[in-house]
Amino acid sequence: MSREDVFHRILASLHEAALDDARWPAATALIDEACGIGQSGTAVVVGDETQVQFARAYAHGQPRQDLVDEYFRNYYPHDERVPRMRGLPDSRLVHIPNLYTEQERKTSVAYNEGLRRTGSQNGLNVRLDGPHGSHILWAISNSLSTNGWGSSQIQMIERLVPHVRQFVCVRQALADADALGDSLTQLLDNTQVGVIDLDRRGRVVEANDRARFLLRRGNGLQDRDGFLCARLPADNSRLEQLLARALPTFSNEAATGGSMTVRRPSGLPSLVVHVNPVTVPQTDFGRRRTAALVLVVDPGERPRIDPRLVAEVLGLTPAESAVAVLLSQGKTVRDIAAETGRREESVYGHLRQIYKKQGISRRTDLVRLVLSLSAVSSGR
Repeated sequence: MSREDVFHRILASLHEAALDDARWPAATALIDEACGIGQSGTAVVVGDETQVQFARAYAHGQPRQDLVDEYFRNYYPHDERVPRMRGLPDSRLVHIPNLYTEQERKTSVAYNEGLRRTGSQNGLNVRLDGPHGSHILWAISNSLSTNGWGSSQIQMIERLVPHVRQFVCVRQALADADALGDSLTQLLDNTQVGVIDLDRRGRVVEANDRARFLLRRGNGLQDRDGFLCARLPADNSRLEQLLARALPTFSNEAATGGSMTVRRPSGLPSLVVHVNPVTVPQTDFGRRRTAALVLVVDPGERPRIDPRLVAEVLGLTPAESAVAVLLSQGKTVRDIAAETGRREESVYGHLRQIYKKQGISRRTDLVRLVLSLSAVSSGR
């Protein structure tokens, strides 16, 4: 099998894993084999400046949560490379030793003990911009080759970087809609995100109520004779390119997912569109099947929640409640600081107090907790 065929297999596996968590181990196994990654495999970590929201490691298809737990328990708080990774340019692949000074490579406990124990002392790191102002870290353990990383290995990893980001973006959109683990049929019943199924020719097969509402309004996205289109010409050109990559004409081309924003002439916040290819049987005799899943997120439609209710129910101060509500609306720490007239350090301080009071440690847990009060808030 050629390297291009292997690359296509990995992409298909990542697309499946985005919609089915049980497929992620198989995807990591393909990546490890194709890239010649060592026995400790790879890890995906999602977080921000203060909290790690998600961390998962697999080695050749086998879960290695033990390595993740050991690292975060014993080494993460003192790892000198952590603040440097946050400052890395988006998508730049970095050899882990280069994230330490010459002196630190001699004295750092994290480098000399922690990364050695996890088989990552000569691994690779890449930081990616993630959803809602988050950071994605793709951590890759040592090369299987005794000669270190070869050019073909690096090239394969660099080709996969944007697709790992897309995997996380789709997963985050599903998590925000409380739809993780839902089948394609179940997704059509979701009311928090627009869901559109496209066949392999790009025609709309099904759409849920939320998507149909957005398409009928035509303020950003439209259904033109059964095809998904953007209202503004420049956005429509980008959308056509995105869908063409997700629905290639020829079978020897790799289907690739992607995301974009679609502007709305009314001045409302732009829609966020995620496109994820769906595996289609090669011999379907012309039957219309879902070949791509489109998720449409409307940031302007987040539930309005009364900060006073959040303070009352969760036992927060007015300042903490304001931060929690703004966070649930998709605002970043920088946005919240600008909107409330506080320093970013002050916003982080409020978040730490909220996490402590609620017994949680992840931003996504807080957002879900606040959003769970939306029905009560609207009822009032």
